[in-house]
Amino acid sequence: MPQLEVDAARLTYDDEGPRDGEAVPLVFVHGWTADRHRWDHQMSHFAKRRRVVRLDLRGHGESTGSGVRTIDALAKDVLALLDHLEIERFVIVGHSMGGMIAQTIALSHPERVERMVLVNTIGKMAYSRGRALLMAASTLVPFKLFMATNIQRAFAPGYPREEIREYVRASAETPREVVMTLYGAMRAFDVLDKVGEIRTPTLIVHGYHDIQLPLSQMLRMAKAYPDAVVRVVDAGHELPVEKPAELTTALDRFLTERA
Repeated sequence: MPQLEVDAARLTYDDEGPRDGEAVPLVFVHGWTADRHRWDHQMSHFAKRRRVVRLDLRGHGESTGSGVRTIDALAKDVLALLDHLEIERFVIVGHSMGGMIAQTIALSHPERVERMVLVNTIGKMAYSRGRALLMAASTLVPFKLFMATNIQRAFAPGYPREEIREYVRASAETPREVVMTLYGAMRAFDVLDKVGEIRTPTLIVHGYHDIQLPLSQMLRMAKAYPDAVVRVVDAGHELPVEKPAELTTALDRFLTERA
């Protein structure tokens, strides 16, 4: 299990697959309170024929480190790992908060991003006044209740409750300081006025039943992209684990058809 020390954090990552192919590496970035194993299906599929990298963001999974206050800081962690691995150009795939990180990297280092895949993510958090008050109030409840509420609502209706309880348990192991600090970082994230500058071929995949980051907000973001393919899937916010094979197929097709 390789690890890298970066700014008072120890990042755990996987680096698998052949190094001698022509395809640039795939880089997978998970979301808030998740870990690199969100990408197990994609890792096992793509690592057979190309280099694939995934990591636990600081304070998540098997990585250490306290929460940082901006998405930019998380993007710097990802770039530090890729520099360490001597990966100059790559395809980046980000889920939820990971998609915010991916967009940040595409804006700051467009020359390094060959393609980008955004899964259940948006360019700006936008709430009605009523929902904003509800979200703010939710931070005042006990931490375990806060986590359970947020994770349970991330899944589409009908997803097995036993599996949801396991994801709630795993997410609640993320340190409270990391959870709450990054919760604030996501709420402050806003690149909606900048994404029109991104010329990287982009695939946007979103769950129809996503109530964490609603479909309407994704479509608002997608309209700003000059060159994006949009696919809507019958899933909630946790698309990588709700419909892993469908996501892998969409990603495979995108990489092949736009080669």
